[in-house]
Amino acid sequence: MNKILVIDDDNAINELIKVNLELLGYTVIQAYDGIKGFALCKQEIPALVILDVMMPEVDGFTVAQRIRQNDTTKDIPILMLTALSQLQDKVNGFNIGVDDYLVKPFEMEELGVRVRALLKRVNKIPQSASTRELLTLGDITLLPETYSVKIKEKTAKLTPIEFDIFNLLFQNHGNMVKLAQLLKDIWGYSPDDDIETIRVHIKHLRSKLDKISDGKKYIETIYGGGYKLNVE
Repeated sequence: MNKILVIDDDNAINELIKVNLELLGYTVIQAYDGIKGFALCKQEIPALVILDVMMPEVDGFTVAQRIRQNDTTKDIPILMLTALSQLQDKVNGFNIGVDDYLVKPFEMEELGVRVRALLKRVNKIPQSASTRELLTLGDITLLPETYSVKIKEKTAKLTPIEFDIFNLLFQNHGNMVKLAQLLKDIWGYSPDDDIETIRVHIKHLRSKLDKISDGKKYIETIYGGGYKLNVE
């Protein structure tokens, strides 16, 4: 059973999230401040962290940063909750390594969708991994077991989201993948105005590829449309 850690200083919201997630079959542990939340995260190693931004003493951005910097917690997906809807706040969260972002107030049904999408991504075993098959095209080899991409003799470790984005572009190499398709296939939902989510993750993905690609730019932006992978 998936264990979820909820870190939110608002007792009512924390308890409401707990009750609704338990109704969906999840085990929920709670923290009401960032200090205890990070300590519980290291102790319990949950499958997912739901993290509020605005908390006293240690805010959610700081907690997320500490989770990502700790070897035992760095790969745990983080869903950030906030009353802040400004674009820069979302960018800051994604730059730290937050996986998804939900603005208060939100419907519990929507929270459930986001939770299922995140857990599905981290718990799934790619078909290629189960058969020990390597996916290769040109100089690129995908390594699903380790969420890595290899270009010639150099390898870059990606986050699960980055790997899924790259794999989707890889499978459609030479063809544009629309922004709406990325949102639906990677995040499992289709928000109307969450394009910045993709842009931030593409930026991080490009940065990692740049370190192993000897100057070649593999991901092309099709302005107003989407992205495509150029292998040749």
